[in-house]
Amino acid sequence: MSALMGVSPLLLLVGAGLAIMLVDAFSTERSELALVTAASLFAGAALAGSMLVSGDVPAAHELVTRYLAVDRLGLFFDVVICVGAGLSALLAGGYLREHGFERGEFYVLIIFTAFGAMVLARAVDLLSIFLGLETMSLGAYALVAYRRTSARAVEGAVKYFLLGSFAAAILLFGSALLYGATRHTDLAGIREVVAAGDADPILVVLALVMLIVGLAFKVGAVPFHMWVPDSYEGAATPVTTFMSVAVKAAAVAVLVRVLVGAFGAPASMGLYTGWTPVIVLLAIATMVYGNLAALAQSSVKRMLAYSSIAHAGYILVGFAAAHEVGSFAVSSVLFYIAAYTVSNVLAFGSLILMGSKGKEAVSYDDLAGAGRRHPLAAFPFAIGVLSLLGMPPTAGFFGKYYVFSAAVQAGGPMIWLAVLGVLASAVGAYYYLKVIVYLYMREPEEGQPIAVPMQSIYVTAALVLAGYYVVKMGVTPGRYLDWAVSAASSFMS
Repeated sequence: MSALMGVSPLLLLVGAGLAIMLVDAFSTERSELALVTAASLFAGAALAGSMLVSGDVPAAHELVTRYLAVDRLGLFFDVVICVGAGLSALLAGGYLREHGFERGEFYVLIIFTAFGAMVLARAVDLLSIFLGLETMSLGAYALVAYRRTSARAVEGAVKYFLLGSFAAAILLFGSALLYGATRHTDLAGIREVVAAGDADPILVVLALVMLIVGLAFKVGAVPFHMWVPDSYEGAATPVTTFMSVAVKAAAVAVLVRVLVGAFGAPASMGLYTGWTPVIVLLAIATMVYGNLAALAQSSVKRMLAYSSIAHAGYILVGFAAAHEVGSFAVSSVLFYIAAYTVSNVLAFGSLILMGSKGKEAVSYDDLAGAGRRHPLAAFPFAIGVLSLLGMPPTAGFFGKYYVFSAAVQAGGPMIWLAVLGVLASAVGAYYYLKVIVYLYMREPEEGQPIAVPMQSIYVTAALVLAGYYVVKMGVTPGRYLDWAVSAASSFMS
């Protein structure tokens, strides 16, 4: 039994998902499925968090560790993914019921997609990477198309599916080349062969490029971002929330394991000889394009979609610094993804709260004057966008601070990358503060539809939890950074 403790959060989700499937199949009462789903996911987070905080990572059977890591890094991402998915389930409990299309399969999809994300975040073999990626992706495709009567949802799902299939094929082809070059599918074996110089360098470079392309698609990095705006906008907002936090967190985790793990030798990640310059170019393109594109949006939801692209660029800044300050760079990425998770849930959740049935908030104009009419509903929205902007004392501020500090400590060209990141964040201030301007400083024009906040204890609970951690991680970031450092250090050792 103790051999399974290390993967107990995953087993918990499997059991909960099967139980929810049975309830949905044999019962017509679905009113509490959102609460059960969220409770299961939070229980998974608590289970992983207890092992992470105590530092007591149980040993696992070799059959498990051959494909899935049982380490602090995996536990850290278990917590992030389960918390993001649990908060998204709470948001769905209010949103789907309010808009009249709540069905039990939604929560089953959330559970098993989160399970796939956790498998991907722990994967240490090319086979388990692909299985985790596809388990997560298939659930995400279905979730985007969940609102079947919406043409935009179906369009977004089809684009996501087609582009995701191409990305998965490229990733699989890269994995095959890497196996051909190293005769290993496990990341540790690949690292040993590559570091020793025993692999064909041309095959290794081609394989690495394909792996980066496939994983950059999941992160939403430019120029592999084409699916993000349409999929985020077309999906039901709780689905958008889930994808922007859980799916992105899993993609970041596997990037850490592949780039810093399998290709972590000095020659493989050097500034002029490895993957670092590729990541630098991706980071620059992603930060600049994401912020500039967000400026032109009139839809708040689409703006947050492009904002998500920009945040992928900031995360890549941390990866770019890993060649010089490996452990600190990885820990800064971990802290950033945790801070981004609660901040994004707060922003998207506030957008959900601002719109009741028939009066859903979509554009900036819909929010005009809402801060005066509904101050309690508008306040979490303001905190959420300020955290995404990076305003102290919020979680988002320290997320950006640690990532840019890692780039500055790396020195050389990385300092200019940090400067560009700060300038890109300054551009982002325009569209984030625009939300606050419309909430508190604009009045709706005559005849303009006015968004009316919904009444949902589920949505309110999700916003209270997300808001609490946005502020707590901003006021006392040390504890959370220590956990990130612990996870990064154990992985790098």
